[in-house]
Amino acid sequence: MQHPTALVAASARASDSAAVRPEALACENVSRWFGGLQALKSVSIRVGQGEIFGLVGPNGSGKTTLVNAITGFYPPQEGSIRLHGDRIEGTRPHKVARMGVARTFQNVALFRGMSVLDNILMGRHIFMRPSALAAFFYPVWAERAEIENRRKVEDVIDLLQLQSVRDEHVDTIPLGLQKRVELARALAAEPRLLVLDEPMAGMNQEEKEYMVRFILDAREELGLTVLLIEHHLDVVTAICDRVVVLNNGKAIAEGPAREAMSDPAVVAAYIGGAAHAA
Repeated sequence: MQHPTALVAASARASDSAAVRPEALACENVSRWFGGLQALKSVSIRVGQGEIFGLVGPNGSGKTTLVNAITGFYPPQEGSIRLHGDRIEGTRPHKVARMGVARTFQNVALFRGMSVLDNILMGRHIFMRPSALAAFFYPVWAERAEIENRRKVEDVIDLLQLQSVRDEHVDTIPLGLQKRVELARALAAEPRLLVLDEPMAGMNQEEKEYMVRFILDAREELGLTVLLIEHHLDVVTAICDRVVVLNNGKAIAEGPAREAMSDPAVVAAYIGGAAHAA
């Protein structure tokens, strides 16, 4: 992989890929309450296969709640969610993972005290079937599976250029690399839909540009569909094919990133009124 260029260079590639795609994810009129608070209010989105689709909005707008509904952590009380045509609302998180959905989290959620390699290997857990019988017949049964799992992990390490820190404890590496390790762990699960919850939070400009390049490379090489929550709007406009903007649990704009972000309702949501935009 070449050294990352400016984020604006990725924008042209994102806009060039806006052709009509088969549907990977569809949320229809999804609503979710927490006690008397309605966090999502009849939100509908459609994400095409191979698309990078952005979820944008101020803090508390419902972005993470929608992702948690999709991944099974907080099922919606109303509405439907389809993954490649199959209804998944109410499906438990581990079953959603086995259907090809992997995610990263807003706060780094790595296993402290473990190496980079072991953290990434944990992403293969959905393919592992441990048992006493497999351990007893390890040379003819479990060894083959272990070799295959490690080969997949090494492929991800190469893709994300983590060779130099593969044996380091995750506690000792910088935040930018920790975020990359978390991305690697998600990719190790071989997802069809990759959900990234603020993957660039806390990063400097150089780290952001590296992460943008890695996300684009992963999408291209692995054929992923990406659902991206991100507050860095330069990143959103650079790599997202389309976005939906949420505010107070409602979708207030949807479309190509630059068009949606310039919508007066979006400007008002972010800075308190279109009149202040100038």
